[in-house]
Amino acid sequence: MARLPRYVIPGQPQHLIQRGNNRQPIFAAEADYQFFRDALVEASRKHGLAIHAYVWMTNHIHLLATPEFDDSISKVFQSVGRKYVQYFNFTCQRSGTLWEGRYRATVVDSERYLLTLMRYIELNPVRAGMVAAPQDYPWSSYRRNALGESGPNADWLTPHGEYTRLGLDDLARRERYRALFAAAIDPADLSQIRDCTHKGWALGGERFQLAIEALGQRRAASKGVGRPRKRGGDRE
Repeated sequence: MARLPRYVIPGQPQHLIQRGNNRQPIFAAEADYQFFRDALVEASRKHGLAIHAYVWMTNHIHLLATPEFDDSISKVFQSVGRKYVQYFNFTCQRSGTLWEGRYRATVVDSERYLLTLMRYIELNPVRAGMVAAPQDYPWSSYRRNALGESGPNADWLTPHGEYTRLGLDDLARRERYRALFAAAIDPADLSQIRDCTHKGWALGGERFQLAIEALGQRRAASKGVGRPRKRGGDRE
């Protein structure tokens, strides 16, 4: 089967996932996360990829990021993948492929889904039973977005406009952002996020999907099946 072309729209955020081959671990020690982080930061700055949220699990990663150029995402993943696989194979005395294959990506309707997707990403360790609360996991953007943490795991993040509109200053934004985590993510939103990312559909309402289709070379959603319900945002 031919590979479906990805939708890449400069200035429009994307949800990106890269998994280990056969879901095997891609991180074995804290130094691995640090090396991956440094390679990602260097590549994203070089190729114009603004990262808003992330989580690095033991066998896969999630990013929510906005490309500046058509090839920002592909160049970042190529650069990081090449450096990290070489490092990981040498460190762990292994050979062969590390990644499952191509990264998965879905273009995101910012107004409708961006804050929900940030919660989805940062709650991954909680859903996996690794920690009781998102602030307990060190390798995600939650501590920055919700608590204002600074340091090498946080200083390179770029706040998205939907996040900055949560409040007039940093304290108000963080308070409002933390409040979003008091409610569970709607199961329909969970299903939509997973389905769209797995299949490469555009993540948004019908109008957004049709607009994306007009810009691309293929459909941006299933044919009437699983279309997102038309309803308000997920911020209360």
